[in-house]
Amino acid sequence: MRNIVSSKNLERLDERILVEQLKQGNEAAFKTIVETWQNMVFNTALGIVQNAEDAEDISQEVFVQVYQSISSFKGESKFSTWLYRITVTKSLDHERKKKRKKRFAFVRSIFGEQNEVLVNPPDFHHPGVVLDDKEDAAVLFSAIAELPENQRVAFTLNKVEGLSYQEVSEIMKSTVSSVESLMHRAKNNLKKKLEDHYNSRK
Repeated sequence: MRNIVSSKNLERLDERILVEQLKQGNEAAFKTIVETWQNMVFNTALGIVQNAEDAEDISQEVFVQVYQSISSFKGESKFSTWLYRITVTKSLDHERKKKRKKRFAFVRSIFGEQNEVLVNPPDFHHPGVVLDDKEDAAVLFSAIAELPENQRVAFTLNKVEGLSYQEVSEIMKSTVSSVESLMHRAKNNLKKKLEDHYNSRK
């Protein structure tokens, strides 16, 4: 009887070969890794930082780190899990830096040259979220941006990226029950924020 290799096992096999080749400095392997996972990395970063240019920059940083620290990848988790972790860490670092800068530029960002009040809804369309009404999309992502860090990451990975609770728990290095709890709180917080927003417009 022939051995039947499942597509998931084949995926892991291909990943392992690419990783081993990259560890040996194979540039073609690195190019394949970038081409295979660039959309995933970009979409994840975009879901967290909510700015397309920033997500592009983060994606570049992620792959630079992959190239430089591939030797530290021991294969204990899937390569994509390791990649998600790097992307989430880089995205959150970027957010923290941005918040520090924002403290200094706060007044200028609220008031324009003529002292008019400026409103800046999210300036992107996320490929993982399709909403007919662009205003609804802006409101939703604005609410996601206000979630506590862990809730925001769990919600983005599960609802925007479509990962299972098990996969999210591996990326966040936590338990499935912790992810369930984070998702429950995130949904409640979002529900309240969206209700407050729409009630205020009545």
